[in-house]
Amino acid sequence: MTFATEVRIPMTRLALAAACAFALALAACGNDDSKSEPDPPAAEGTDLAAIKDYLLEHTEQLVTDSGAVRQNAEDYYKLAKSTDFDYAALLEQHRAEVRDLIEQAQDGFAKANPAYEQMEGVVAGVPSLADYDVIIDAGSDASDPETAVPFDLETPAGREFKQPGNFNYLIETSIFGTEPKFRAKGVEPDLDGDGKVEFGEAVPDADFYVAAARGFEKYAKELDGAAREWEPTPADALTALVVMTPTMSEYFEAWKNSRFIAGDKATEKAFVVASRLQDIADILGGLVLVYDNVEPLVAKADTQQAAQTKQSLTKLHAFAAQLRDKEAGGRKYTAEEADTLGSQAQERAEAIAGQITQAAAKLNIEIQEG
Repeated sequence: MTFATEVRIPMTRLALAAACAFALALAACGNDDSKSEPDPPAAEGTDLAAIKDYLLEHTEQLVTDSGAVRQNAEDYYKLAKSTDFDYAALLEQHRAEVRDLIEQAQDGFAKANPAYEQMEGVVAGVPSLADYDVIIDAGSDASDPETAVPFDLETPAGREFKQPGNFNYLIETSIFGTEPKFRAKGVEPDLDGDGKVEFGEAVPDADFYVAAARGFEKYAKELDGAAREWEPTPADALTALVVMTPTMSEYFEAWKNSRFIAGDKATEKAFVVASRLQDIADILGGLVLVYDNVEPLVAKADTQQAAQTKQSLTKLHAFAAQLRDKEAGGRKYTAEEADTLGSQAQERAEAIAGQITQAAAKLNIEIQEG
């Protein structure tokens, strides 16, 4: 597995120019060099240990969950190898075992996904950690050079996949069969033997799946190590809030194009194990925790505005959670409703980011561009 020479963070995750505009030109957007500067007097004594504790709790869980995914892939690879990767023979001789392994893989990924999404607001929002968001969850494949992941993937058989996409995408689309190029060739994935293939029945290319799963665990461990070395600063916390809060529109767009709304006409190959609404609520939940810990500092700029920002962020989180819960309870949303709801959420999120940017300017804390 090799790296490209440069890490590119998707611009949708770095909406700093817009955030600065919302601050009515009161804030000056800085760069990553600000991390080496001492905290301004207003930030002295700010305790952000709870943010790191929260992050480590989730990176540790992701290491465990990605390890389970990797072990599942190893077992599947070993089984496929026993038939010399003849997938028709694999199903004929081991159909029940394959079905059990795929169901186990899908259940395992369903656990690993929230472990990441709940901490994504911190990982993607902090410049020193944001590369891992590109690698694990946000980066595209080589078809979009500006947002592509910075690695290539080499399989045990020696095949190389150039910038194939982020690991959550690789694993999910492999085990659900939604990305044709990651499927086993020459076999219908009829796992229950009823003569038809239903959604969720999949026979991944074992050579690719095991390589992706090994990479997933590798980078989960690297993220955990980086998180342990990270010491959160006020600039980190405020940057995470400014960068990650106003990303609602992109998530709602993905939700609109996913199976949860579009059904069999979905253009999104990923986001099948859980609704994007769950991801939105998870991300906002993490950002609420970040703000709770930095609010005493924000209050030094404007006590009333700090309280208003907290209320607005909490309400935005509740809004997303309510949509998630209604959908889980059977409510079906249309594409038009997704557009409307996404616009509402984005407008509220941009206002929150603008308020935090204003506070940062008053506190002489630079928002970091990465």
